Amino acid sequence: MRILLPAALCLLAAFPLCAQTVPPTRLGLCAACHGANGHASMPGVPHLAGQRLDYLRDALKQYRDGRRNVPVMRAAIGPVSDAELDALARWYSAQSPQPQGSP
Repeated sequence: MRILLPAALCLLAAFPLCAQTVPPTRLGLCAACHGANGHASMPGVPHLAGQRLDYLRDALKQYRDGRRNVPVMRAAIGPVSDAELDALARWYSAQSPQPQGSP
């Protein structure tokens, strides 16, 4: 019984780390331009890895809602829920930023 409580607490503490290691289901279309790990390989496409969570969440909502008028992004995002946008923002913000000096 004394082992059960610490084991349960360790499991609960590790849950957020596990959640960040599984890519969101909507990642595929984003990864085509921004890369699965947030390091874009196309010229002119911004890197998303390591960006602030609140910034990414807000930017995605603005693209979805048309407040940022970028047709490619609006089409790519489509009608996604706030939960899906949050999962994408969390995924990319949790990725390691690209080292400086890399293209």
